[in-house]
Amino acid sequence: MDAEHTARPLAAEGTSATDWYVDDRCNNCDVARQLAPTLIGEVDGRSRILRQPRDEAEERQLHAAAFACHSRSIRHPARRLDTSLDPFPQPLDDTDDTVHLCGHNSPQTAAANSYLVRRPSGTQMMVDTPRWSEELASRYEALGPVTDVLLTHQDHAAHGRRYADRFGARLWIHEGDLAAAPDADRVLRGTDTAEIADGVLAHPLPGHTRGSVLYVVDERYCFSGDSFYWSRSTGDIEVADSVTWYSIEELAASLARTVDRLRFEWLLPGHGDRKRLHAARMDRRMRQLAARVGELEPRPIDFTAVRW
Repeated sequence: MDAEHTARPLAAEGTSATDWYVDDRCNNCDVARQLAPTLIGEVDGRSRILRQPRDEAEERQLHAAAFACHSRSIRHPARRLDTSLDPFPQPLDDTDDTVHLCGHNSPQTAAANSYLVRRPSGTQMMVDTPRWSEELASRYEALGPVTDVLLTHQDHAAHGRRYADRFGARLWIHEGDLAAAPDADRVLRGTDTAEIADGVLAHPLPGHTRGSVLYVVDERYCFSGDSFYWSRSTGDIEVADSVTWYSIEELAASLARTVDRLRFEWLLPGHGDRKRLHAARMDRRMRQLAARVGELEPRPIDFTAVRW
């Protein structure tokens, strides 16, 4: 039997056979909870439906979560997902269409979020990648030609070459993670900040991996990969020190070296929640983060210890 029939529902108590549910393939990546925070929550280390949607707006939220879910775990027993309610690519908010969420997160990138960044020329850059499909590539390209695919680090490189070739775009990665994309068109080197396009800065940030990179666009949007993220549970910017593959000491050194050069309002990570703050408040939070990380010590890898 296929996964659709063997996956078991993990729903809130009191739900019926006609209610939305989350099946047991969920691995607590947090993506669905970011998109439908009042409808989906974390219970015993997994996502659960907290309550059923009450109106059209909430139905759309639940569909967004379902279309983003990398394991396709958000399901309805009586019907398929309504493709007309697939919102992706989705603007960050109603007032800003510079950055779009790609959605359709990929199991091959550990469910990482990916983004499209529209530039004044009418072109776009893709930061990390969603799952691969020709239909999705055409949908993203409909917003404008994609000139560059920017990889934040090796964990998110799975579909980079395929999307870059489909778009006729340049594929970027840092030399520290080059083994994940050995045929990259542009290779960032060292730890110096580089302006890779008008208004687009690449800040190498070794730590999570040897070749992790931040991309900051227009001093407004920071694409942080897995280097740091906004945690709803702590209400602050955090690092996933329990899932640091290279070196927490190197991450501390990278933040100390880079924090004076960072200015942005939107924190847009690969994993963890997004957050917008005034640039001065974000700067203060980043300086506090750099100080906290400087006091951390190496610890064993433990995915369950991440504070979403």
